[in-house]
Amino acid sequence: MACSNEDMMHVVIVGIILGVACSGHGAIQHPHYDDTPTPEFLNPSWMVDILENQSLSEVTMPGTHNTMALYGGSLAQCNSWPLASQLQAGIRFLDIRVRHIRGNLTIHHGISYQWAHFGDVLEGIASFLKQHPTETVLMRLREELSETGDIYGAVVRYVHQYAHWDLLWHSRLMPTMGEARGKLIVLQDFPGPDLGMRYRSLDISDYWKVSSLQPEQVDKKWTHVYTHLEEAVVGNKARMFLTYASGASILAHPNALAKRINPRLYDYLSGHAGQRKRFGIITMDFPGAMLVKTIIDFNYGVKRME
Repeated sequence: MACSNEDMMHVVIVGIILGVACSGHGAIQHPHYDDTPTPEFLNPSWMVDILENQSLSEVTMPGTHNTMALYGGSLAQCNSWPLASQLQAGIRFLDIRVRHIRGNLTIHHGISYQWAHFGDVLEGIASFLKQHPTETVLMRLREELSETGDIYGAVVRYVHQYAHWDLLWHSRLMPTMGEARGKLIVLQDFPGPDLGMRYRSLDISDYWKVSSLQPEQVDKKWTHVYTHLEEAVVGNKARMFLTYASGASILAHPNALAKRINPRLYDYLSGHAGQRKRFGIITMDFPGAMLVKTIIDFNYGVKRME
């Protein structure tokens, strides 16, 4: 039986209330997993020492899956740090999902409204890059829930209203680090004229539907992550690699899966500590600050402190 708009709104509100009520309860902060509101430590300007002529495709960087999904209970929530804290912690790839209703772009994870709109995201990024002009931010942008297939005009309007046109990298071509500094690079996952790079031009591993938390299913997910990271090390340096360590299903909520995958990811990466390696973008749910820093350090081959 179809739900009315009022019924659907009731479901969303109840989910949000449950998410807020549960947030912070039993929160833990580990090197590999963090569901507290504040990172253990920050890495706000880690890109400063990357060579100007180095292609951005050769940079290893941490990212978050469903970056703004902070509410909606354990099935919907993918992160606990707000956007500003993620950027300060060193996250440089954002996964942004917008619902399009009559020209308005609200932030959603499925039916769960995330108490934000696309303008909040743009303002947060613009503010961060103004304070830290040595950095760049990559943003995968796609439509969620509304399925209009026509968000281009609204995105452009929001950029002009909440940021500025020159904030964007206006090319499909891969920039160097020098060209990317101070820029928001839109990884465009929607139809329309070019706003930046095309998301599908990346080499992507996104095996996200993990059917359960049974060991064989978790092992299968980890194998996808491990295999793609190994490929990124030896793959075409001119092409950007993107590996999602995140996943979910009704029987494998994002936080529960992250508690199983993030430690494996941390152990795997720690086994290469002190080396300079190109792993590309590594995207996670609920990453810990040390996991984020471990990813960052591969750009230099040594452990660095801010």
